[in-house]
Amino acid sequence: MPWVDACAVDDVEEEDLIRWDHDGKTYLIVRSLDNEFYCTDGLCTHEQVHLSDGLVMDNEIECPKHNGLFDYRTGKALRAPVCEDLRTYETRVGNGRVMVLVE
Repeated sequence: MPWVDACAVDDVEEEDLIRWDHDGKTYLIVRSLDNEFYCTDGLCTHEQVHLSDGLVMDNEIECPKHNGLFDYRTGKALRAPVCEDLRTYETRVGNGRVMVLVE
């Protein structure tokens, strides 16, 4: 599995997210308040809405369409109508870049 350069560290503000498209798939890169980076699938598991239009609060992403809630650290679905977890991907930071381990 290759590590892929997703973005610059500075591309993502604290407690915010960006959309990252790679190899025909949409992902989210999230930066927590403690300066950690996380990567999840970029589409809501409920209706395939882009989560990049959603809101980040604490350790959660709120879907912009039906207000479903996910923990971006684990991908766990936290509030209806979402009931299927998001897939998460390992990240690492080096030389000012965020790298994601994709399959």
